[in-house]
Amino acid sequence: MGSVSSTSIPNNHKLYFSKLELTKILTCYSIGVSNGNWKDYSLNFNTNEAIFSFYKHTLASPECILKKLREKKKKRTFYQLNISNKKNSKYEDIDQLITTIKRYQLSIV
Repeated sequence: MGSVSSTSIPNNHKLYFSKLELTKILTCYSIGVSNGNWKDYSLNFNTNEAIFSFYKHTLASPECILKKLREKKKKRTFYQLNISNKKNSKYEDIDQLITTIKRYQLSIV
């Protein structure tokens, strides 16, 4: 019986949010919950993307989708923000993305 190490399957690593990134996202989400903008969230992880979705209602489609993407060729990560009925925005830094979400929350109220 052989064991499988992480080095034996090099292309099977999923992309995750770091603890710092997740803390910033959940802080922003909790502000949205306290304002009554969001009531639920979901997390999805794939090989080249990690997705955090904010929902206004549990059965609705996501109102805000935050993605962390990995480019294979350049081996770098970037962030993408999809807000309902608005243009997709790309960011190099999670702090820029969080600032945009906070501005969006202020415009909802």
